[in-house]
Amino acid sequence: MNADKTNSTGGADPLAPAWMSPRRRDRTTPAPRQKLSLPSAFIGVHRRLILLLAVIFLSGCSPYADFTLPAAPGGDPHLTFAFDALPEPVLTRGAGWESGDVLNPSVIRESSGLVNYYSGFDGHTWHTGRAVSADGVHWQKQGKLLSPAPSTWEGSYIAANGAAVAWQGRVWYWYVAGPKARPRIGLEGRVVLPAGPYMSWDEYGVSDPYVVRIEPYFYLYYTGLDRGSRQQVGVARSADGVHWEKLRSNPILEPGDPGSFDENGLGEPAVWQSHGFYWMLDTGRDITQNRRLGLARSLDGVHWTKLPAVFQGAQAWDSKVICDPSVLVEGGTIRVWFGGGDVASPDENLHGQIGYATLRPVNATLQK
Repeated sequence: MNADKTNSTGGADPLAPAWMSPRRRDRTTPAPRQKLSLPSAFIGVHRRLILLLAVIFLSGCSPYADFTLPAAPGGDPHLTFAFDALPEPVLTRGAGWESGDVLNPSVIRESSGLVNYYSGFDGHTWHTGRAVSADGVHWQKQGKLLSPAPSTWEGSYIAANGAAVAWQGRVWYWYVAGPKARPRIGLEGRVVLPAGPYMSWDEYGVSDPYVVRIEPYFYLYYTGLDRGSRQQVGVARSADGVHWEKLRSNPILEPGDPGSFDENGLGEPAVWQSHGFYWMLDTGRDITQNRRLGLARSLDGVHWTKLPAVFQGAQAWDSKVICDPSVLVEGGTIRVWFGGGDVASPDENLHGQIGYATLRPVNATLQK
């Protein structure tokens, strides 16, 4: 369950923003009105204000809608999961473009086997790489797949931290690009999910896409960043993977109370269906930038209940951070690939490597 890319067709540009579509307008002639003589300075300020509002509207707003995912049937309310991780990482740092960190796995199954679209950091720039595996544990790297284009909106910092989905015979890959402090989500070189409007919960950026396809829509879960640098989780939906409408009532998951593992923010969601519910693993940050994974449950993919389970690294290599989960449900097994590090960092330079775990169903009442 992850994300991917889009195609082009003839005629109108399918990647054009939705607000560019033509609209009918009434062309009735207004009644004559008395002319007013206004100071030129006032007129100039008025025009600049209109222009500013137009720029904010066109560049900062996606369409909004009220929606939920298809209703899940429900299951055992006492069900939770244990996190059974392998002790060693399954994908480690390399040379050059991935010498600093290897994080953000996005694992899907293609006809040839498992494929991991992961992120590599060279100390300055994040890139996307590709690796293949028959079992999900032993990976063969195939090199760098994507780097940012500095002369475009992508800038020079990142073209990575994405989500891959195999759909209609191809792989779609939504990724994060743009300035570090103002990220946006792109697809095939275009911005498809911009930041929110002024003073919104995602005004300063959107990142960490995680996409699932449930016909007839893609659903994109993402991290939003407000002007106070607080991270929260929201969701958007799209019929074509290009034109998105954000949930009007976002965010759907907020930071926890003081002293909680996610009091300093949460994001990097991974969503799947099993055992009668929608489930989410999300990354929570405490005040010292240690990162751990939280678990939440939902019947409609929009209204979520945080569960007590919190998963943290158990080895030296992931002792300070586990983050960026990617989930694949196969044959009743819930498989998880995740990033880990031994430095409490909010983003990079944490000696990042990628680990593997499974989620084992357990009864919450028996764990007490």
